[in-house]
Parts: sequence; C-alpha cells; structure tokens
Amino acid sequence: MSFPRRQLLQVLSYAFGAGFILPKNEFAMGAQKPAHRVSPAPAAKAEHESGGTQMEKVAGIGGLFFRAHDPKGLANWYEQHLGIALTPTTEGGTVWQQEAGPTSFSPFPQTTKYFGDPNKSWMVNFRVHDLDRMVAQLRAAGIEVKDPESYPNIGRFTRLHDSEGNPIELWQPA
Repeated sequence: MSFPRRQLLQVLSYAFGAGFILPKNEFAMGAQKPAHRVSPAPAAKAEHESGGTQMEKVAGIGGLFFRAHDPKGLANWYEQHLGIALTPTTEGGTVWQQEAGPTSFSPFPQTTKYFGDPNKSWMVNFRVHDLDRMVAQLRAAGIEVKDPESYPNIGRFTRLHDSEGNPIELWQPA
C-alpha cells in the first residue's frame, strides 16, 4: 500500500469516527459503521467554544470550481459520463443534488504523486452506489478506468481522468 493511500485511509478514519492503525507492513484496523450525527454533549460543546460563543462551521461543500481549457466541453463530459447536472444558467434551473454521506477533506503535500500528473493541483472523489456498474459504463464509453481496489471496512476505489486529464477517484463505501 502506498503512503498516499495510507494518508487517505487515515483521513477516512476521522470521517467515520473509527481508529485505524496503519503499521508499516500490515493493514490492521478497527472500524465501525458511521454513526448518525447527534448534537454534542454540553461538555463537548464547551471544548469548541471560544470566548463564550460556539464556533460556526460550514455545513458541506457548496460547489467545486476549477479552470478548464474547454469549460463547456468538460461540463458536458461530467454530465454525460458521471451524471452531474450542469449549473443552471437560467432562472428556474436546478443544481445537481448530491446525496448526504461522508466527505473527506485533505490537503496533500505539494510533491504528492497521488494525483498523477504533477501539474494537477486537485483531485475529486465521488461516492457511487455500484462501482462495478460505473466502471463498466465508463469503459463502454471508451474511458480508461483502473481496476478497482478493495480496502476492508472502507470500501472500493478506482481511478480515472476526465477529458482534460484531471484525476478522479470513485469510491463505493463499505
């Protein structure tokens, strides 16, 4: 297992609330299904308070914005191959609605090789329900997709690139 994968698994362990142990030559973990979020106990709230007021936190990712050589073509690629609706440009249009679920947020070192091309500064990870079906669908469209890898208690992952070479990881949670 490569170091970047270990780093990703550690981040996922925080998202799932489980303690993962990643020794040098073994992959041993103690995981639990993600628990439903509940309001923290009064004592726990005090830990997050500063100056008597509770810290305001973001609720989730509201958008992903990035540069593209052909923005319209790339947006169409994501809609055609991954089913992500384009951001509406007229009144009354609806934006893509994603399902609630775990989201990893992890800055990587500038020198990481995890994204592939060192000129790419971001990678997006999408959750999917059926990784095998998604891989078959993408391959049928002529898109190169790596064979999925499985990680006990975390799920299955695969990698591909969009039409401009940006890295994408697909994740079917365990």
